[in-house]
Amino acid sequence: MGRSEFQDNVVIITGASSGIGAELARQLSAQGAKLVIAARNLDALEKVRAGCAAPAEILTVRCDVTEKTQCEHLIAETVHRFGRIDTLINNAGVGMHANFEDLTDPDVLDDIMRVNFLGSAYCTYFALPYIRTTRGRIVAISSLTGKAGVPSRTGYAASKHAMAGFFDSLRIELRDSGVTVTVAYPGFVDTGIGERALGPDGLPLGERAFMRPGVMTTEECCRQIIRTAAARKREIVMTTTARIGQWLKLIAPGFVDKMALAAIQKRYGPPTANATKK
Repeated sequence: MGRSEFQDNVVIITGASSGIGAELARQLSAQGAKLVIAARNLDALEKVRAGCAAPAEILTVRCDVTEKTQCEHLIAETVHRFGRIDTLINNAGVGMHANFEDLTDPDVLDDIMRVNFLGSAYCTYFALPYIRTTRGRIVAISSLTGKAGVPSRTGYAASKHAMAGFFDSLRIELRDSGVTVTVAYPGFVDTGIGERALGPDGLPLGERAFMRPGVMTTEECCRQIIRTAAARKREIVMTTTARIGQWLKLIAPGFVDKMALAAIQKRYGPPTANATKK
């Protein structure tokens, strides 16, 4: 087996305490990366670190990406430990499962935007000078909702569209720098823990078992993300249906709207009108 593109690569992963972030850590550690894994729950991060192939090469940092000072601290801790940054994976995120008119407080939109979009922008801002030096990689974990509108995901889709616009623009700005920007657009992924989504009152819905069978595994999702980032490609849209949908949206947008509604109803059922506090 040949040398991995991520052998000895210093990689920061936000939102790494569970789900896609935790699995990215496991797979990249197995490929010989030096990791900095960040999230708000330090105990959960330590469990992820212990389950990786080379825990001694992993630094855990408590970080709430909505706080600029904590994002700056994350970057400083990485440079202090490893001396450089080769790859930043902006993965931290929060979901949504509520129709817009059912929201009891529109502040939930601010919460979602701060985590999904501004958190990625903050981390990228502080990391970029170091990534320029190493001619490294920036990776953003978006969603298919960053490509098309999806019912019961208004705030989430807005934040993921914002991410897409931000990182596409940044890619052009960095075109002669040697730094590459990759955006991943996963569809439904079975993280095994339930979707961490906010309900209409802005409170977490909890780990409800509303995911249905037949979705992509977290392991396969992360393999595709890592493979695409290693090749320094601009993006990956992870399902054939979604790739076809992008073309259909140009010629039959109403049909794509129906596809989005059917997909949500199949996977989740109707949105919850009353959330319970976790």
